[in-house]
Amino acid sequence: MNQADDLWQDFSKPIVTADDYFSSLRGRDMNVFFMGERVSEPVDNAVIWPSINAMAETYRLATERPELGGVRTEVRGRPVNRFLHVPATSDDILNKHEMQRELGRRTGTCFQRCVGLDALSACHSVTFDIDAQAGTEYHARFLKFLSRAQEANVVIGGAMTDPKGDRSKPPHQQIDPDLFLRVVKRDEKGIYVSGAKAHQTGAVNSHWLIFMPTMRMTEADRDWSVVGAVRVDSPGLTYIVGRQTNDTRILDGGPMDAGNAQFAGQEALIVFEDVFVPFEHVFMDGEWSHAATLVERFTTYHRSSYVCKTGLGDVLIGAAATAADHNGVENVSHIKDKLVEMTHLNETIYSSCVAGAAKSKKLPSGAQINDEMLSNVAKHNVTRFPFEISRLAQDIAGGLVVTMPSEKDLQNNEIGPLVRKFLGTKEGLDVTDRMRILRLIENMTIGRNAVGYLTESLHGAGSPQAQRIQIARGMQAEMKKALAKKLAGTKSSSKES
Repeated sequence: MNQADDLWQDFSKPIVTADDYFSSLRGRDMNVFFMGERVSEPVDNAVIWPSINAMAETYRLATERPELGGVRTEVRGRPVNRFLHVPATSDDILNKHEMQRELGRRTGTCFQRCVGLDALSACHSVTFDIDAQAGTEYHARFLKFLSRAQEANVVIGGAMTDPKGDRSKPPHQQIDPDLFLRVVKRDEKGIYVSGAKAHQTGAVNSHWLIFMPTMRMTEADRDWSVVGAVRVDSPGLTYIVGRQTNDTRILDGGPMDAGNAQFAGQEALIVFEDVFVPFEHVFMDGEWSHAATLVERFTTYHRSSYVCKTGLGDVLIGAAATAADHNGVENVSHIKDKLVEMTHLNETIYSSCVAGAAKSKKLPSGAQINDEMLSNVAKHNVTRFPFEISRLAQDIAGGLVVTMPSEKDLQNNEIGPLVRKFLGTKEGLDVTDRMRILRLIENMTIGRNAVGYLTESLHGAGSPQAQRIQIARGMQAEMKKALAKKLAGTKSSSKES
C-alpha cells in the first residue's frame, strides 16, 4: 500500500448525511486555536459550530434535492455531489449557480465549499495543459484524487491566498521566504511544504485542502510554484481561527441576539510547517509558467461563484420587507421603491453570473469554464451592490437595528414587560418576532454574517482592482474605436494613445 492509499483509509465509508458529516469531523486531533486557546473538538465549540452547520447544509441539500446538489455522470453512473464535479457543460455551470444561490437562501451566510470546487475545476485543466507541454503525469494523479474524493464525498477546501509580506516583491525576494507557501525539501516519496495561507474559508470544517500559488510566478519562484492536496489533520498544520464581528453573541447574549444562531462562516490562518505531500497528491511542482494560468482560471470560476451572495440578498430583502410590515409602512411608496432597488441590484448580480455561464467555453481537458469578462463583471458588481442593499435594509428597518435592548432584557422580570410594551407595533404581532427580524438585519449588515456578505464580497476572489485589471485586458478598446470611427466617418488612420 502506498502513502496516498494510507491517507484515504479513514474515508472508506462515504459521507452522505449531515450527521455523517458531523461524525467525520470528530477525533481528528487537529491543532486548532481560537481566541488564544486550543480547541480540541471544533464540533463542540459554540462559536465554531454554526460554520460547521452551514457546511452541513450542503449535504442536506444533496439528499433533499439531488437534482440540484448532485450530478449523474457517465463515468460514475451514480450521483456525485455537485461540489465535487468539474463542470463539463454550460448547464453544469448554470446548475452550480442555482445551487449556490439556494444555499445562500438556506443559510444566510457563506457555506464554504465553493473555493474547493473552483480549485478542483482549475486544477483539472491546468494539470492537463502541463502534461501536454512537459510530459508529466499530474493530470492522471489529479483524476485519481478527484475520483477518491467523489467516492468518499468529502469536503475539499481551497487554499490560495498567501500572507504576501511586502507586496512590491515576488516570493523569492521576501525577507522571510515562508510568506509564500513553498517546497522546502524533497525525498523519494514526496515533497515537504512550509509557509501559510490566510483568510481560508471553512478550512477547519474540511477534510482535505488543495493549496495553490496565489500569483504569477517567475523562474526564480520555482519552489513557490506548487500545487498539492493534504488532509486537514496532517502533521505540521496549525489553524488559527479568525474573529468575526459579534461572534461571541451566541455565548453572552443568546440565540436571538446572535441574529442567525444556526449558520455562520469561518476563516482561518493556516500555518504549514514541513507538511509532507506524497507525489501522488502533487499536481504542480516548479512549473512556474503555468501559475498565472491556474490563478486566472481559478478566479474566473470563483468570481462567478459569488452568485451565492444573491441568495443572501434574497434573505436580506425579505427581512427588510418584513421589518416594513412590522412597522406598518409596507404600502408607503418610498419603502416599496427601496425594495425594488434592492431587488434590481440583487438580480443584476445574478444576471451577469448566469450570462457568464451561458457563454462559457470548453477547455482542452474537457472542463467547461465561465466567460472571463462576464465573470469579472459579476464579481465587480458584488464588490458594490451588497453594500447598497445593506444600506437600504438598514434604512427601511430603522435605528432600532443598532439600539435595541438585548434578549436578556426581554427575559428580565422587571424590565421585560417594558421592552414588550415600548417595542410593540401592530396588534397581534409578537414583539419577539420583530426583534428577531431586526437582529437578523444587524447580523447580515454589521454583525457576524456581514463578514461573508460585505467584506468577503469586497476582497474575496480578488479585491476590486483585480477585476478592473482583467476587465481592462478584455475590453477590446481598439475594436470599439474602429466601430465608432467607421460610423462617424473619420479619415485618420493613426492610433491615438
